[in-house]
Amino acid sequence: MTVSREIRLKSRPVGTPGPDNFEVASVEVKSPGAGEVLVRNTWMSVDPYMRGRMYDRASYVPPFQIGEALQGGAIGEVVESGAEGFAKGDLVSSMFGWREAFVAPASALEKLPRHASVPDQAFLGVLGMPGLTAYSGLLEIGQPKAGETVFVSGGAGAVGSVVAQIAKLKGCTVVATAGSDAKCDWLRSVGVDHAINYKTCGSLLDAVRTAVPKGIDVYFDNVGGEHLEVAIEVARPFARFAECGMISGYNDVAPSVGPRNIIQVVGKSLRIRGFIVIEFAGLRPQFLADMTGWLAEGKLKWEETVMDGVENAPAAFTGLFSGGNTGKMLVKL
Repeated sequence: MTVSREIRLKSRPVGTPGPDNFEVASVEVKSPGAGEVLVRNTWMSVDPYMRGRMYDRASYVPPFQIGEALQGGAIGEVVESGAEGFAKGDLVSSMFGWREAFVAPASALEKLPRHASVPDQAFLGVLGMPGLTAYSGLLEIGQPKAGETVFVSGGAGAVGSVVAQIAKLKGCTVVATAGSDAKCDWLRSVGVDHAINYKTCGSLLDAVRTAVPKGIDVYFDNVGGEHLEVAIEVARPFARFAECGMISGYNDVAPSVGPRNIIQVVGKSLRIRGFIVIEFAGLRPQFLADMTGWLAEGKLKWEETVMDGVENAPAAFTGLFSGGNTGKMLVKL
């Protein structure tokens, strides 16, 4: 038997999640049966979308259940295999995060290649779900063209930082927001033309207008709220909005007021499209080909913020809502 610690949802958060909403439990993990694989996780991901699964409501993914281990992206190594095609030492990805080890059917795992120049955890970030979210949302919905201006909210996060860099690769002017001067400095270091600290800039609308007085052609939204209102205000006619997330409202206990200038969507002929990354799963082969190429050529960089130990996964998760991460937030197991 293998002993594994896991994080369970103890209670449903009201407002911002806190330590009392989670608990650590130890379980015994059996040996794998026929068609099953025992995996010990080495890395796990925490992502903003997980907050939505803590509500007891219907959505595009089922809600987390009280008293059960949470789920999320993870990278691990095969310890023991009862399934054809998987051997001890293989690197695999799964949705069995928030735990140190598990047994699962082979069909629930994806065997991953090992890249000498790319660490394993990149498959949870720049080469994983956040990277594909950025790639597909920007290119399929935003459809940026050389010479256009792209506005990215939450530009120093796991998704936003990839969006900003791909937009630069496509020949665009990029304005991005972040929550600290250090994050803005990093954005400038990877080519972002205008990085705005939304916490200290005063009027966000004035700051964006000053940066791009002729307006924007594409908006990639990770934040919502005031950022969305500003984007509508500075949008040029026929601008495209890729609505990926609205983290500013994820912990609201009452409905927030919508953009006060929503009427401009009509007059400016704006195209606003929300999306979930699973819609674009078919792009993954092209995404991996493009991204690994850009990484190998040094055209794309990434940052990660790492906490150690499964017991710190809740703190890593709540840190997403206070700006505690630059790039991808990860937990090393």
